[in-house]
Amino acid sequence: MSQANAIVLYDVPSSVTQPWVPNIWRIRFILNFKRLPYRTVWVELPDVETTLLSIKAPPTSYRSDNRPVYTLPVIVDPLRSRTKPMVLSNASTIAEYLETSYPARPVYPEGSRALQTLFVHYLQDVFVKPLLPILVPLSHQRLPERSQAHTPVNHPPQLSGPQREQAWRAVKEQFDILALTMDKNSGTDGDGVVTMGHEVSYADFSLCSVLIWIERVSPHDGWPRVRSWHEGRWIRLYDRCKEYMDVF
Repeated sequence: MSQANAIVLYDVPSSVTQPWVPNIWRIRFILNFKRLPYRTVWVELPDVETTLLSIKAPPTSYRSDNRPVYTLPVIVDPLRSRTKPMVLSNASTIAEYLETSYPARPVYPEGSRALQTLFVHYLQDVFVKPLLPILVPLSHQRLPERSQAHTPVNHPPQLSGPQREQAWRAVKEQFDILALTMDKNSGTDGDGVVTMGHEVSYADFSLCSVLIWIERVSPHDGWPRVRSWHEGRWIRLYDRCKEYMDVF
């Protein structure tokens, strides 16, 4: 397939050598797992709304005053319509579309879509919250200068000392809860590493997207901590997903 016919994934550039935005990684994992040809278009944050309006991408959400909000990820699929490309926003919407439109190599094993959707909502709404005060300032530092100026953060520039340790303890509590839950898949019910028991799925890709975020923006503090927790469970999950981490 030519580059002109490949799916386009819009992502955010940064100073690190590999992308790190978790919601966008969820989609990249699916594209790689399904072996769908795609290419990445890098868009700095000040240019996101203009760029997405130019390709007629739907808003991700709406503000309280009903003004539209445009965020990444966004994909453009030139092959699913004879009249015009399919343009989609919102990671959950894109994941559903890719699974329905390209059912080979499913990321939702049969009968698991509802439970996996709830699991991903839990990751977004509960699991990652303690990480935000730590990783949002670090992520901001890794944006290009234009994007940093466009999106000032409200958190302290970087937690240090007792504040940082307290924050990581809160993160560890969430990892403890998740480890206890996933341990129920050990033995005859699974390998104890992946969410659905034996094979990687969308839930694993969503969780591994958070691990990538930690690894890329906190490689010398956060990632060594997480690697050491729960007898290396999280690095084993990372390794299971590693073959789907290509960036095109």
